Amino acid sequence: MVDLISELKSLRKGRGVLAGQVEKRVGPALREACGITERDAPWAVRRKVRTWLTDLIGRLPDDLRHPTMVAFALDAAVRLPLYQDRVHWVAERLDRDPRTVRRRVDVAIDQLAELADAEPDPALPPAAWRTAELRIAAVLDGGQPEIFAHRTVVAERDGLRELALPTPVPWPRARARVLFGGALVDGPEPTITFARPVDRGGEHEFAVAFRLTAAAPRRLVHVPTRPWELLDVRVRFGPDRPARVWALDGAPRADADDAGTAQPVDRAGEARLRVRGLVPGLSYGLRW
Repeated sequence: MVDLISELKSLRKGRGVLAGQVEKRVGPALREACGITERDAPWAVRRKVRTWLTDLIGRLPDDLRHPTMVAFALDAAVRLPLYQDRVHWVAERLDRDPRTVRRRVDVAIDQLAELADAEPDPALPPAAWRTAELRIAAVLDGGQPEIFAHRTVVAERDGLRELALPTPVPWPRARARVLFGGALVDGPEPTITFARPVDRGGEHEFAVAFRLTAAAPRRLVHVPTRPWELLDVRVRFGPDRPARVWALDGAPRADADDAGTAQPVDRAGEARLRVRGLVPGLSYGLRW
């Protein structure tokens, strides 16, 4: 654990996870924790480190979470080139001394190492997969609303062959058809099966069209339980389109019904939100 703490403190320096040749800054303890192999390309090393860090940071107490995201340059809104610059950025917004922020980040790194070293809860089955990217488009200007979802998933174990089909609205309010990437198996919980198994760390893409059998939704909001790399949400409204929508970019889950930044619907009747580096437990998407 001591080695992992030392490597994390080294990684936060400079541009953090955005540093050039990041693979040379990732030591053996961090490589083992993130599941990095000698075969991984530099972009894969960076992605694995980002995913591992974002996942663990999401489990930290509220007062440590955002300062630590900024410290490692995981917050897309704060891309300052030096660690000390990012510390000062947080200090100004919290109205705290930079030394206080540094202490919080040090405490957070100790807790990250403890979380990484903790034994998994045997009562919780290991996840078979996680979402890396989701691109979703809701077309509400036709006779029957449709939602198109293009999802990239990452296998968390060898031999992933199928998964329960994630839906943008509760069943049975939608009829699904697979556009590419697998076959649909009907049942109480519809499943998508892949043409070939995917081993741990491998990616698989599939797209599904959902034709709604009930009224159009009033929101497309997601609360990831694991870190996501990208969410891209588009909505195309009909003639009765609203004047504005509310974009949620990391709102607390309890505030999802009231939070968000107002943004106008454009002249074509469309609205969009694109977010990178989604933190588990927070709400992201559009509501109207």
